[in-house]
Amino acid sequence: MNAKSSSTTTQPKHEQLGMSDAEVVDMYKYMLLARKFDERNMLLQRAGKINFHVSGIGQETAQVAAAFALDRERDYFLPYYRDYGFVLSVGMSLTELMLSAFAKADDPNSGGRQMPGHFGSKRLRIVTGSSPVTTQVPHAVGIALAAKMQKKDIVSFVTFGEGSSNQGDFHEGLNFAGVQKLPVIFMCENNQYAISVPTTKQLGGKVADRAQGYGFPGIRVDGNDALEVYRVVKEARERAVRGEGPTLIEAMMYRLSPHSTSDNDLAYRTKEEVDENWKKDGIPKMKAYLIDYGLWSEEQEEALLREISQQLKNAIEKGEQAPFPKPEDTLLHVYAGEGEV
Repeated sequence: MNAKSSSTTTQPKHEQLGMSDAEVVDMYKYMLLARKFDERNMLLQRAGKINFHVSGIGQETAQVAAAFALDRERDYFLPYYRDYGFVLSVGMSLTELMLSAFAKADDPNSGGRQMPGHFGSKRLRIVTGSSPVTTQVPHAVGIALAAKMQKKDIVSFVTFGEGSSNQGDFHEGLNFAGVQKLPVIFMCENNQYAISVPTTKQLGGKVADRAQGYGFPGIRVDGNDALEVYRVVKEARERAVRGEGPTLIEAMMYRLSPHSTSDNDLAYRTKEEVDENWKKDGIPKMKAYLIDYGLWSEEQEEALLREISQQLKNAIEKGEQAPFPKPEDTLLHVYAGEGEV
């Protein structure tokens, strides 16, 4: 590790937030890992190696920062389908994600049954997601209710897009959480588009302001600022475990990639708009912050990129070579078998 820059006299923000140098560097490493995983999956789909990919490029900064602000050993997580940065940060491996992308039998999320991005891991307390958007919100509220009833100092953390904030599940979940003062954190990843519909046609106000109607704080934060997202989520967690109830966080960001590999995003937005938002990408900002404080260098960047490339190569090979589910496995976990209830 390089010595901290002598030209920098102010205390680094990560230290002000109680983070060590090693933690903030790890945070950046996970952001870059998620970005490279995402980019590689886009290429794999275009090459016909996998069938589908739903991308989270542009959203990794907030995802990873939020994960680092939680208790990654005890809290419960209900991520939505773009949250590769989040699930990697809480313990999923590249190999596990590639097994899902290739729809193989050993896919830990669903045994190859669900599309990629439908995360689930009992080991990591990642609650299985479903294709209908926003169904994870009331599930997160239910887990928080159980935590309160059992007097556990843990939280449930759930993410969703701004389009999901218009669904009934969102409002029902927030209302119940507000009434019961439950230890749940709702984080809207506002990436400006619900598939092809921009926020100007979705929302008459801020998502964060909706929390007021349910009796708890709503906070809007720059989703491209990792340390601000970390601060807000950490404070929300502290409130929750003190018994002060839920928080709604609206992390502002931009979906730099198409909605999915089935989407032609230039049918509803311009290349110029996308290019302009690349300038706001949080990953280069985080890299510049680390370099400014002498915690990172271009040599370390190159070494990390080589390491990630090799990790991806190994994970892809395992994903390709792993067996597909057997046709008869379609019936597993559908009907009650002998001795099951």
